[in-house]
Amino acid sequence: MTDDNYTGVTTGTVATACSLAAIDAILDSPDIACVKVETPKKTLDIIIDECRKLSSNSACAVAHKNPYHDPDVTVNLSIVAHVELIDFESEKVLITGGEGVGIITKPGLQIPVGDYAINPVPRKMIKKNLEDKVPEGKSAKVTISIPEGREIAKKTMNPKLGIVDGISVLGTTGIARSMSSEAYKNSIVTQIDVAIALDLDDLVFVPGNIGEKLALKRLHISKQQVIQTGNYVGFMFEEAKKRGIDKFTFFGHIGKLIKIAGGIFNTKHAVADGRREIMITHAAICGADTEILLKLYDSATTDDMLDILSEINLQKDVANSIALAIKQRCQQRFELKLDVILVDMEGNYLNDNMEGFI
Repeated sequence: MTDDNYTGVTTGTVATACSLAAIDAILDSPDIACVKVETPKKTLDIIIDECRKLSSNSACAVAHKNPYHDPDVTVNLSIVAHVELIDFESEKVLITGGEGVGIITKPGLQIPVGDYAINPVPRKMIKKNLEDKVPEGKSAKVTISIPEGREIAKKTMNPKLGIVDGISVLGTTGIARSMSSEAYKNSIVTQIDVAIALDLDDLVFVPGNIGEKLALKRLHISKQQVIQTGNYVGFMFEEAKKRGIDKFTFFGHIGKLIKIAGGIFNTKHAVADGRREIMITHAAICGADTEILLKLYDSATTDDMLDILSEINLQKDVANSIALAIKQRCQQRFELKLDVILVDMEGNYLNDNMEGFI
């Protein structure tokens, strides 16, 4: 199906394959085990799990995303295409969604409000692969369904983006790259587009779910004002700047945000850490002696470090120093004006040099 274990196929490619198999079943033989799908990158052989001719003018086919070396929630997910040949309507291939495919409820995404979340490239792929097969005077009505889509959607960004009742059919090249952050980045950046489309002010960027929960608990904001960066803080800040957002609040647990003070804009632990070294540096700047610095060096977590600093009444000073360093790093790299709020796991404010919300 793919070159090796390090690439897979997108949901858009599987949906296209099922659509192809279904129209072939109507026009030719229902016994279809594999189809060739033309993607924006290359032609792929996609295995079909099941294909049935339902009547003289309709058929359905099922295929799934094979596992590959990536933590993709849609791996092994079955995708179904039902194709029906009808009298010609407006264009040769008409695409809609069924059970388990999300519906757009908020502006700012690539698909208009009210339509099914089948992205532009998968739509183009389905049309391009099917158009030459549709008989003269007919249209192929293609309905894509994902039986487990509603349940899987709970593990995605869809609910936050206003995509309800299912997942999205995605893909920009037809090929999913192993351990590539591209698909994830594409999903999280849409939060910014939705916020802009809703004309929201006072955006709050947070690392993830914990940050969002604490921000909603402590700040007088709506859920739509919260933008999750994941580990890709630098990417999200850059995309915000590109879209004309020059000022926002950066809120989160100090254990995550402290990395930015050291110029680490991808906060994934395997990429870089430096939390201990950054904390020690700022503790030293604020006057901690060698004995305290050694205790910090031997600490396992930032929470342990905060306890040590609290004992000598330096916690606030160090938190303020780190928050200022985060601001300076972001201003140097992105020319952004940030209000930085550092909290502990209970949501208690650690610094007091912020400007807004408090």
